[in-house]
Amino acid sequence: MKACELGNSAVYEQLARIGKAISSPTRLQLLHLLCHGERTVQVLAEEAGMSVANASQHLQVLSQAKLVEAEKRGLYVTYCIADERVGAFLLALRGVAEARLAELEQIARALLDESGAQPMDAQELAERLRMGDVVLIDLRPTEEFRAGHIPGAVSVPYSELEARLAELPTDRTIVAYCRGPYCVTAAEAVRALRAGGRDAVRLAPSVPDWRAQGLPVEVGAEDASERT
Repeated sequence: MKACELGNSAVYEQLARIGKAISSPTRLQLLHLLCHGERTVQVLAEEAGMSVANASQHLQVLSQAKLVEAEKRGLYVTYCIADERVGAFLLALRGVAEARLAELEQIARALLDESGAQPMDAQELAERLRMGDVVLIDLRPTEEFRAGHIPGAVSVPYSELEARLAELPTDRTIVAYCRGPYCVTAAEAVRALRAGGRDAVRLAPSVPDWRAQGLPVEVGAEDASERT
């Protein structure tokens, strides 16, 4: 019995390494960003709103837990998730939190109030795309779009949305997605699109969510004008 207990203790100690690594909201945010594509430390720091030194420290903790991997390319260090199981783990963690924490439901309701409409799910989107009555736009940076996007999507980074509004049709619903069901950017984009005279709704799933449902993901870029 003692030998078994000792073995179990060693197992739990290793599992706790993962728990310690993700115990920081900042490190969870960095992992979430990396699930959408590899990035340099500098880019991660900018998107997460922190210093490069701080981002580097958090990434080292994630690296020590084998959740991310780093590669030096010239003057810059680029990080990526260790493998797809890390992304699946992050989605599972979110699922447990959604089932157990009322606070997440409150956040979801707040986003619903901002966009003014129930977000679309993957099944409805697939059907609407087949019917051809929607235009799907990916609001993430171009690099993330190239790393993987939902088939049929047009790359329209949020920073370019206002300037490119004229490219988007007025006779079809615009479906906007970014980085998942709690992404404020998607809600803000829907509001801007409606102010610009478009019928718009946000898509709840992110690309990792889409992939986790066994749905296909495209890699590479395509000219937006060919889609709209």
